[in-house]
Amino acid sequence: MFGLALAAPPGPMNAVIAEESVVRGWAAGARAGLGAMSADALFFVLAALGLVAFVEQFPTIRGVMVGAGGVLMLYFAYGAAQETSTTFREAADHDADSAGFTKAFVLALTNPYQILFWLTIGVGLLETGTVDVLSHMPYVGASLTNLLIVETGTPALIVGFFGGIAIWATGFPAALVAAEQRVDSFAPAVAALSAVVLGGFGVFFLWDAMQSLVL
Repeated sequence: MFGLALAAPPGPMNAVIAEESVVRGWAAGARAGLGAMSADALFFVLAALGLVAFVEQFPTIRGVMVGAGGVLMLYFAYGAAQETSTTFREAADHDADSAGFTKAFVLALTNPYQILFWLTIGVGLLETGTVDVLSHMPYVGASLTNLLIVETGTPALIVGFFGGIAIWATGFPAALVAAEQRVDSFAPAVAALSAVVLGGFGVFFLWDAMQSLVL
C-alpha cells in the first residue's frame, strides 16, 4: 500500500509512463515504470550508505538537480506533443525498441519530489520506528492521517514498498493499453495530456531551481 500510494498519484513520472504505454505499448510503458523504480532503488542504496543526506547540506546542488529535471521535462513534453498525431499501432510497428526506461530513469534522478522523499521519509524507512503510510500521499495525505501506520526498519516494509511500485509500474500501462484498444483517439489524447503535465512541471521545477540558486 505504501508503494502504491506513492506511485499512483498524477505527476511527471506517470505522464512519461502513460505516453510510452499508449504510443508504444505495454512493454514500453512497463520499462518506463521500471526505470522510475530503478531510480528509487538507487536512492535507497544511497540512503543506506548515508550519501543522500549529503545533498541536503548543499542547496546549490539540489537547485542544479531540480533545474536539470525542469529542462528534461520540457524536452520530454516537446517529444510528447509531437506524438499527438501518432496512433498506438503506428508506433508499435516502427518503434518497438523504446528508450522509455532511460527516459524515466534519468528524469526520476532529477525529480525533486523523489529527491525530497529519500532525503526525509526514505531515510526513515531504514530506521526502527513507525511511519504513517497514507499521510505521505500527495494532495490528500492530510485527510488520511493515522489510517495506516506500519513499523519501519524491517525487510518486509522494504520488499512491500518496492513490490507496490512494481505492481503500479506494470499494471498502469496494462490498463492504459486496454483502454486504447477500445478508443481510437485515446493515444493522441494521452500524449497531449502528458505533454501538458510534463511542460507544467518543467516550468515549475525551473522556477524552483532559479529561486534556490538565486537565494
